[in-house]
This record gives sequence, structure tokens and C-alpha cells, in this order.
Amino acid sequence: MRVCILIMVLSVFVSCGQEKKYHDAKPDVKSITTSDKLADILLFQQELNAEFKDPETSPLADRFRINFETLDFYAPDTSYVIEAEFVRTPEALPFSMPTTTDRESTEVLYGIAKFTLNGKQQQLEIYQTPELITQEKYKDYLFLPFTDATNGEETYGGGRYLDLRIPEGNTIVLDFNKAYNPYCAYNKKFSCPLVPAVNNVDAEIRVGVKAFEH
Repeated sequence: MRVCILIMVLSVFVSCGQEKKYHDAKPDVKSITTSDKLADILLFQQELNAEFKDPETSPLADRFRINFETLDFYAPDTSYVIEAEFVRTPEALPFSMPTTTDRESTEVLYGIAKFTLNGKQQQLEIYQTPELITQEKYKDYLFLPFTDATNGEETYGGGRYLDLRIPEGNTIVLDFNKAYNPYCAYNKKFSCPLVPAVNNVDAEIRVGVKAFEH
């Protein structure tokens, strides 16, 4: 499922938010029942925990991974499975997104998601990573980094990520229950894209993965 293949940078730093994404986005869920949405969220949590336990895929240092049981998740809330308007930006050019290290990540603004959350209008930029789309299994992969009012308190201070797939129509499903921390939240050897200032949600997103306590 979520994949985030780790790419070594200068034999020290590893790129996060690249090949291996934790969560392979599911198909359009607008017609899925609440129970199905809940089952999908719980499966996401189960698979993410399995990746963190596995020494081949875990970003955790061995001293944390050995006794690892589960990440700290908010309780699932299907009201945060949102069908957003999706406005494509076909004329956008590649740009360099800063990361937590000196490395820069090449991204393209693929589209903008517009939606209402807790009575407030929101919009978030969604990106495509040229390096990834050369691989068959990631040719329709999209990347949504965001911050919200929980950062630095209940969730990682640098924001969280969502992995998405290119939708067929003019809407896109954002399931914030699948919001996860970048790998650098767990291990400083990783190099992770910084969330652009424009991608701040003016609300508390109290679903998904919480901050890592160690």
C-alpha cells in the first residue's frame, strides 16, 4: 500500500515523499457507505503499522522499531472523507520544493482542491512528482502536503501528507483520516519536502496520524 521508497542522498539523507508512499489512494469513494469508509481507514492504519514494524520498510531507528506496536492515530471520522472540487493546472511548470535538508524536490502543480470544512472554504495545491511518474505504478500518483491548526500540538509540527491518485472527473476525494507524517518526523536522516505556506488548512484536522512521541 502506501509506498515511500527511500532514496539515499549523498549516502546520508534519504528522500521521503518520493517513491515509497505510505498510502496508495483508493478509487473514488463518493458512493461508498460509512461502514466501508471506516473499514478502509482501519485497513490503512493496519498496513501503516505493518510497514513501521518491518525492518525493511520502517523509518524508525532500531531502538524505537524493536518495541514498536502502533502509531498514535486519532479516532476515525468519516466526516473528514471529503469530495473536493478539482481544478487542474495543465500549464504549470516544474519547480523546486525546499526540503528539511539542502536537497530540493522537483514538483509540478497538478491541480487545486476546493472544499468546505467546518463551514469554511478551503483550497489546497496538489502536486505531481516527475521522478515518480516514470514508474508504471506511480504514473497517476499525486502528492498533497498540508498544515493545520493541530501542528506542533497534537500532530507533527512540520505538517502531514496525503497520497492521492489522479481522478477521472472534476472532483477528488481527500480522506484526511489517511494523513501521515513525513519520514523526517521519525528519523532525521530523511529529507522531506516542506509544506508550502499556501497549503494551510484553516481548521483543526483531528484525524490521521498524531505526533510521534519518543
